[in-house]
Amino acid sequence: MSASTVMLRHNKIDLALHLLRTEPLDPVVPSRPLLLLHGLGDRSPTGVPHWCASWPGPIAALDFTGHGDSTVPAGGGYSPELLMADVDQALAELTDGDPDRSITILGRGLGAYVALQIAGARASQIHGVILVDGPGLAGGPTGPTSQSVFALDTDGSSPDPYALVELGRDLRPGDYAVSFVNLANANAPVANPITVASSFRPKWLAAVADSPGVVESSLSDALAAYA
Repeated sequence: MSASTVMLRHNKIDLALHLLRTEPLDPVVPSRPLLLLHGLGDRSPTGVPHWCASWPGPIAALDFTGHGDSTVPAGGGYSPELLMADVDQALAELTDGDPDRSITILGRGLGAYVALQIAGARASQIHGVILVDGPGLAGGPTGPTSQSVFALDTDGSSPDPYALVELGRDLRPGDYAVSFVNLANANAPVANPITVASSFRPKWLAAVADSPGVVESSLSDALAAYA
């Protein structure tokens, strides 16, 4: 763990927020932070990725619970809403707890789903989310599955196998995802607060992309628009 990592306490979990760039490219030009959210079973990058190097402001990346340098809890119990609470902690840190400050979020795979949720739940503080391809984007099955009790051998290392199982089969219908689109559109400080820059479109993401106010564009164009 590098010196540029801040540990955020969230109940019994320590979340690793990696500060990849702490200062804006141009100190004279106002800019907001960009928060990167990784995919299922993945972890944050160790440096600023080349595809977002032109972002004018600070750049941070969060390790979700059970991933990277964040705590691996005993016994699982994962849901997208749990990870959304992780992001809420990072949002408070990056805005210094100021409800009038905002950030932009880029989520890959599972991180895209969580980014969509926080865009609706904290709409007034999110200046755009970008949804891109990555592990876990498809989510779980589209119908009921066996929810039998199981136990996994774990050694406390990440990614947590419970996270892979529980988040990989999580069931969320398209209209549930669209409800977060509606919240973001109604309360965000920017027009068109959600951009889909993903090639793969599972049912939930197809429903999001078809919603009024959602933009479809390339990653580079999306970053430029929200910068």
